[in-house]
Amino acid sequence: MEEYINITLDNIDQEHICCAISDKKHFEGVFNKKEWLKKRITEGHVFRKLNVQRKVFVEYAPLEKAWVPIEGNGFLYIYCLWVSGKFKGHGYGKQLLEYVINDAKKKGKQGVCVISSKKKKSYLADKKFFLKYGFEVVDQIEDYELLSLSFNHQKPSFCKNVKQMMIDSNHITIYYSPQCPFTLNCIYEIKEYMKDCNIQVDFIKVDTLEKAKNIPCIFNNWAVFKNGKYVSHILLNKKGFEKLLND
Repeated sequence: MEEYINITLDNIDQEHICCAISDKKHFEGVFNKKEWLKKRITEGHVFRKLNVQRKVFVEYAPLEKAWVPIEGNGFLYIYCLWVSGKFKGHGYGKQLLEYVINDAKKKGKQGVCVISSKKKKSYLADKKFFLKYGFEVVDQIEDYELLSLSFNHQKPSFCKNVKQMMIDSNHITIYYSPQCPFTLNCIYEIKEYMKDCNIQVDFIKVDTLEKAKNIPCIFNNWAVFKNGKYVSHILLNKKGFEKLLND
């Protein structure tokens, strides 16, 4: 049977964090992620992974301390549950989710929640997978949905500020956090592209819990606005940014 490991303050410097295992361009992003994690672990944040050199992990935190615009008392929030490649179809996703649910019960929580969408979107939870385990849609904004597994009929919800999905600026604006090791390289690629074109892009670093809770849109590490309107949570490289400009 494969061994699971929980990232702790004692092992975080030695263990990989799955998302960006060996790609050198994400080295700085991984460093920032680990520094972010060190502060979050003391708040109850959990990063649990299969002891293999692949992306097989779950990451979650108490909702009150989770850097997402969701409110509710006594829930655990799942940032990411990822099983990749040859490890799909072997029950690892089920094992990781069951671990979160059991952990929530042991800690006397009200339930577990996660952001998903009506149709499958990259970087978001697969709605069909979570519905199989009793999760239900408890709130929604546009195509995005908040799924919850409640133990006693309590329900979390998106914060009121999420409903805006607009900002008072016509500049392309990107909100990002150090929680995802990929965001930093995306910013570098966009800035490199900007050298050759006369475009202003505002980068807003979400570096506190308060900022994350009060962001004016769906947010789970990355959010893009164009002409004042929210357009996507998808990470952008040079090519993706160019497409955004031309759309």
